[in-house]
Parts: sequence; C-alpha cells; structure tokens
Amino acid sequence: VQPHSLNLLGCPGPSCAECMAPRLLGDSEDNEVAGARPCIPKDFGHGSLVCVCNATYCDTLDPLVLPAPGSYVKYESSATGLLLTLNISALYQHVKGFGGSFSDAAAMNILKLSQPAQDNLLRSYFSESGIEYNLVRVPMACSDFSVRPYSYDDVPNDYELKHFRLADEDVKMKIPLLRRALAMSKRPLLLFASPWTAPGWMKSNGDVRGKGTLKGKAGDKYHKTWANYFIKFLDEYAKHNVTFWAVTAQNEPLAGLFTPPQAPTIAFTAAQQRDFIAQDLGPALARSPHRTQLLMLDDQRIHLPHWAKVVLGNATAARYVAGLAVHWYLDAIVPPSCSLEATHKLFPDHFLLYTEACTGFFMFRFAVSLGCWERGDHYSYSILTVWPPHCPPGAGGSPAQPFPCPSRS
Repeated sequence: VQPHSLNLLGCPGPSCAECMAPRLLGDSEDNEVAGARPCIPKDFGHGSLVCVCNATYCDTLDPLVLPAPGSYVKYESSATGLLLTLNISALYQHVKGFGGSFSDAAAMNILKLSQPAQDNLLRSYFSESGIEYNLVRVPMACSDFSVRPYSYDDVPNDYELKHFRLADEDVKMKIPLLRRALAMSKRPLLLFASPWTAPGWMKSNGDVRGKGTLKGKAGDKYHKTWANYFIKFLDEYAKHNVTFWAVTAQNEPLAGLFTPPQAPTIAFTAAQQRDFIAQDLGPALARSPHRTQLLMLDDQRIHLPHWAKVVLGNATAARYVAGLAVHWYLDAIVPPSCSLEATHKLFPDHFLLYTEACTGFFMFRFAVSLGCWERGDHYSYSILTVWPPHCPPGAGGSPAQPFPCPSRS
C-alpha cells in the first residue's frame, strides 16, 4: 500500500470543506450558543453522529483537571453495557501522544475555509478546548497528498544544494498553519518530518515519481547530498521558528519497489537504509545544530523484526536511531507479538511509534463517510490492542481529499 499520509482531520473523499470527523465544518452563519458549547449533532446515516462546527459556533471540551485534594471523580455505566476494568498496577508502554498530518492537501483545504472557521477547526484539534493533538507529521516536499510533483532542489547536479528552496506549499500554507497550531497548543507540539522522494536528478529513474532508488551507494555524493537535504529542510523551517522533534529516514521505503508511476517515492532495502543511516544521514544530523531524532523503517510492521535486526544490529547505525516508525495497513497479516513485541524484546531501548494509518483508501470505498462508526471502531481497536499506540495519519489519495483522519501516537 503506497503511503496514505496522515492528513490532518478527516477521511478520504470530496472537498475538505464538507468533511470533518468528528466535526463537520462549514462557513454558515449559525447563532452562537451561550454556555458549555455542546455538540450540535448531525446524522449522515453512517452509524453515528458528527458535530456541526462552522465560522460562528463550535462545540468545546472542558480541559482535564485533577480533582481537588480530598475528593475524587467517579464515572458509572449501566450493567447492560460492556465494562472495562482498569488495572493501575499493570504498566505497559508509554503513550507519546496523538496527532495528524499537515500535508499539502490538508493545508490547502483548511485554507479554503473562512478565517473564523479555520480558527475553530485548529482550536478543536490543538487547543485546551479541543482534543489537544500533540504530534504532527509534515511531508518533506511533495507526497501522495500533493497536487503536483516537486522537490526543494530541482536543479540537476546541485550537490551543494545552492538552489534549495522551500516551496510555496511550505511558506504560504503549512508553516503559517503550523505556527497557528503551535500558538494555540498549551502542550509542546512534537513535529516530525518524512520524505517521500528525493529530487529526480538524484534518483535512478530520473523522476520524483515512480519506482526508483537513490543513485550510487551509501557514502557517495548522492547519498551525502540527500542527507544534507534533510539538514537544509530543518534549517529553512527553523528560520520560520518551526523546529522538528524527529525525522524519519524515508516514508514507506519498500513501497518504492512497486509504487504506481504517479506516486512520489524512493526505494530502500533494509541494508541500504542501514548503510545510509550509518554513513550519511546519522552523521549529518549529529553534526547539525538541530536536536532532531531519527526514526527508521516508517513502513508496515510486517517488516519487523527483520528491518530492526538489519539496521539496529549494526552498532554504528543503531547509535543514530532513536526509534522505529510503523504503519498499520498490513497489520492483519502479522500479529503484534511476532512483530512489535518481538522487536521490543530485541531492542528495548528503541521506541516504537505508529506514524501513519487511515481508512477509506480502497478504491471500492474511497469516500468520506461522516459519522462512520465502523471506521471509528477500526481506529479505537488498533489504539487499544496494538502493542504501542501510534500517530496515524489521514486518509485518501486525492489532492482534493478532506482533512486527514485522526492519528494517534
């Protein structure tokens, strides 16, 4: 499955202005409701409800606070429902957070809304009155959520990256939205970047799209230049006061072996990623002024623990890697005990983070399904049962797709 980047707030389909899960955004002029701002429910016939949110009204959540000393909060449910038993003595993984993706498509669709509707949308995802996302994935240049193929340096043989420039999609869309989200969030926002493709002149097929690998081999001028491309990206975003907690070495590196011709990607085997990290990307990040962590894999868990053994089994590469990024699309094929848990037992000092997940990307079900209980259940089941909760991305594969599906990490 070619990457379906974690686009920020909805599921695949028509235009973002029509889709928002769990909220439905629009620019209509509803009268503001005083008080607690409850949900205004709307049923689209997909098994559950969505909350209508527009330029003048949006429901809010009360911030979570600790009870006063000497008091406690008690939650009750009826005996007719399913019950959960909380065992506070059994501790498992640490939850890093929850989040979504600022892809080109997400940014374009958010900016199609009126300014007040944009503010309500961002507040409902990042502020104390919303669900307080704290993880955000940002594609480096184009992804499969872009309306055009591009890189940050399309000048052939520019090994010194003198022509490296952020795109309008970054400067005019993603960065301004990220800064607004950062300003709204009371918690630190952890941003991580993922490249889909290198410039075409660095690839074996000469195109940012389609099957191809980096030219040459680890340690040569192409791989050094590609590693420095990451640093340039971090440098340019830092000039806009946007810094990154982490980068992944490559989005779905194995998808590049069988990707559709229109999809931007680069292919890496586990051994190629190991050598690139050990000889090029790891040292480049270590030399840079950025305190940015490096995640390996960024692909399906079916590749674990093999990829971990190959990459982290090399002491030089392992020294540069903080964790493993995982996608959920082939989770049904291999249970977590054989992949995630096996990897954790082998490499307990490297965290596991789900970085992409979506629903609604199959051609026969490629559409927004507002209030779809089945899709919500799919996310919830994965969050509750997958060994480490993750930060899934959105859905879709069309530039016109709506806000990405909620993600967790």
